[in-house]
Amino acid sequence: MSKDKIEKTKITIPMLRNLYHQDQKISAITAYDYTMARIVDSADVDIVLVGDSLGMVVQGETNTLPVDIDHMIYHTKCVSKGIKKAHVMADMPFMSYQSSHEDAVSNAGKLLKAGAESIKLEGGEEIADLVWYLNKIGIPVMGHIGLKPQSIHTMGGYKAQGRSKVDADNIFNDAQALEEAGAFGLLLEGIPQEVANEITQSVNIPTIGIGSGPDCSGQILVVYDVLGADPEFKPKFVRHYMNMHESASKALKTYIKDVQDGFFPNEAESMHRNLVEVKAGGGKK
Repeated sequence: MSKDKIEKTKITIPMLRNLYHQDQKISAITAYDYTMARIVDSADVDIVLVGDSLGMVVQGETNTLPVDIDHMIYHTKCVSKGIKKAHVMADMPFMSYQSSHEDAVSNAGKLLKAGAESIKLEGGEEIADLVWYLNKIGIPVMGHIGLKPQSIHTMGGYKAQGRSKVDADNIFNDAQALEEAGAFGLLLEGIPQEVANEITQSVNIPTIGIGSGPDCSGQILVVYDVLGADPEFKPKFVRHYMNMHESASKALKTYIKDVQDGFFPNEAESMHRNLVEVKAGGGKK
């Protein structure tokens, strides 16, 4: 099935596999709310990720660690209500799956009940058993390797991973382990293009890249980065497709001036009472 034939159909994991096997690039966007989800879905994106990056983008935190499962459930509900076509995937936040398989199953189930159609886990070989178990009981999992934001303190910050041969080999082994465990795809973050290409060529599942070069099976960015909501935030791997900050600021300034000058609202934008007169007894004259 070609991509143009599935654009008006709800995208499922088998459809994503089909795109992958037809060598069609998979597009993915991270979003956090109903209104933006509707806009993203109208553009025919393949995957919408409800990311734990909401900690920074929505909540103003410095990293993803404060985000908990209740935050993810709330935002997953919001996003899923705005999606008609795209595949909805949700992040499992920090400490929602690390303590036990039981906690992982419970929390993953909550996200699926909230509207997610798959979940994403950070980790490699160390979570392969969990990925296998979740897959066995019918919970689809995408792995997340390379730069893992939930491991920021271990990595010493948001730094590219896999630059040394040892690190690259470890990431490669993570990819192999997750594929064998049944992950339906891999998110490759912050790794050299050459390493991402080697992984993509070695596995038989889609790889979705962010800051990992053009050779992955698809790409993902945060919607606000694509739209240029914060002109001061532009890491090397981000491309702003518009200046949302400038456009929004200009529109808001125009609105404020119209209010101050008495130009908003105008006559057509105002409500008027019903001029039909009513008798004291309730009947019309």
